[in-house]
Amino acid sequence: MFFSNTSSSGSTEVSEFILVGFPGIQSWQHWLSIPLALLFFIALMANITLLITFYADPNLHEPMYYFLAMLALVDLGLCNSVTPKLLGILWFGAKTISSSACFTQIYFIHCLLGVESGVFLVMAYDRYVAICNPLRYLYIITNSFVVKATAFILIRNTVLVLPLPFLAARLHYCSRNTIKYSFCANLAVVSLACEDFTISSAYQLTVAWSFLSGDLALIIISYCFIFRAVLKLQAEGAAMKALSTCSSHLTLILFFYTVLVVLVITHKNAHKIPSDIPNMANVLHLIVPPSLNPIVYGVRTKEIKHGIQKVFVKSRRLSSET
Repeated sequence: MFFSNTSSSGSTEVSEFILVGFPGIQSWQHWLSIPLALLFFIALMANITLLITFYADPNLHEPMYYFLAMLALVDLGLCNSVTPKLLGILWFGAKTISSSACFTQIYFIHCLLGVESGVFLVMAYDRYVAICNPLRYLYIITNSFVVKATAFILIRNTVLVLPLPFLAARLHYCSRNTIKYSFCANLAVVSLACEDFTISSAYQLTVAWSFLSGDLALIIISYCFIFRAVLKLQAEGAAMKALSTCSSHLTLILFFYTVLVVLVITHKNAHKIPSDIPNMANVLHLIVPPSLNPIVYGVRTKEIKHGIQKVFVKSRRLSSET
């Protein structure tokens, strides 16, 4: 693991944390595990299928599909960073997690959420260029642009998120080690510290709002230009055809950021609502998008559907020959 549980004074304190899961539904949490496990399975199979399709079909070796492949990789990372431990809690009551594993989970969850937001932003810019400046699309959205955009997203998130787990690991936790969630959320962990954690929480809020609100603002601006350009189209059906290329992207963005708003509201009103509600909202935000994203794009994008069909036909042919 990347992070130790050694405080700034060098004394080792809490060696493990306890994830309470969903204490309000202990009697039927096994039933809850069924849809969560199904979502996890769908996320794994759908995203792996997309990645295989993008690799195997030369027609999908284009910038837009490179961004979708990156989104699929991020979704695989998100669901695998949370769901296996969550299912262990629900099925086997395995609630303990080592402090180093907890701090590592903090890093990957926040880093991958930032990367996903960045991918949505770049995809919004891709749609903006395709609709507002179609004649220059091939000159702007190139393989070089994909590499530079990917490098920017990865460096931005991997570097700026890195202080979060280190700040959390340097705090004194004394004997307080019960986390009210089913995974290691940074604010839930540092709030257990028996010393001031203002720096840690302030840094997270600053980074989160600068990333997510900044990305969302730029996405909104992009779509304002897109809608303005679409309204100027005179040809019959041209507006609907142009908007149809954005529908999948808009659906996923609305879900991703709407749930974030719900999380903020539930966090601010945590004392007024049962703890299971924000806990479930957090879990769904990390599990539903990875299972929803590949299905939305796979169903609504004709080229991807054809690519998947070709991959399955080829695999059947190879299996019949062997």
